[in-house]
Amino acid sequence: MSFDHSSNLESQPTNWRREDDPEFSDDPEFRRFTSDLNDKLFGLTSNVSRLSSQIALIGTRRETERVRERVRDLIDETSNGFKEIGDGLKRVSAWHDLGPAQRFTQSKLNREFQASLTEFQVLQRTAIEKERASAATARAALEDQSGSPSQGQSQYGGQQQQQQEQEQLRLASQDEVDFQESLIIERESEIRNIEQSVGELNELFRDVAHMVHEQGEQLDVIDHNVVGVLDDTRGADTELRTAHRHQKAARNKACCLLLILAVVLVVVLLAVLL
Repeated sequence: MSFDHSSNLESQPTNWRREDDPEFSDDPEFRRFTSDLNDKLFGLTSNVSRLSSQIALIGTRRETERVRERVRDLIDETSNGFKEIGDGLKRVSAWHDLGPAQRFTQSKLNREFQASLTEFQVLQRTAIEKERASAATARAALEDQSGSPSQGQSQYGGQQQQQQEQEQLRLASQDEVDFQESLIIERESEIRNIEQSVGELNELFRDVAHMVHEQGEQLDVIDHNVVGVLDDTRGADTELRTAHRHQKAARNKACCLLLILAVVLVVVLLAVLL
């Protein structure tokens, strides 16, 4: 199917459809449902843009726990939104008695959804890579920190006061180590959650890609039919023009014959009278 034909048909208004023809009748429920899906998809596109800007901060000096929290929230919210729209698109694909304009609306939604989901999946993988690198750096720093008390303890010995101070420092340091360790474990768990979300969206992406492929074949058939109707219309117009020319020529011939008969009749009448 040519892109020009597809674009032209998509841009055609839908108010030309006959209300008494079920194949071309307008469906208010379909229009409302697809409009709602389109609005939700637009909202997810905004989420993807914000997520991209937040992920860019991970691994830089501007990375904070708040940044990582926003990244996690945006990923969860956007992932759930894509799943919801994906279920809606599956419902649209099973809609009955769709006209050509509605099929193009359906196909357009699927293509836009597929493009947005692809961009989101790329950001998910980028977030996983950056989170892993950041967690590895934090764990390495934690291991260095946890090794420092034993080194400090070997430098002191003998006096009870010094041992008590060292014990307090060790306990305080251990509490900090445990706290940082819990944060790292939490981040690693969040990374696994993102990976699980990536797997779920991969399944959704394959389903939508399959629907796009099937609708592409349907649109090819519609485009072929449209081209066929256009060719038939042009052929009929040519035949009508030819018939019109023949009819005009026949009228001219009839007029000439009538004129000749009139002249002959006048001549005969004059001959008889004279």
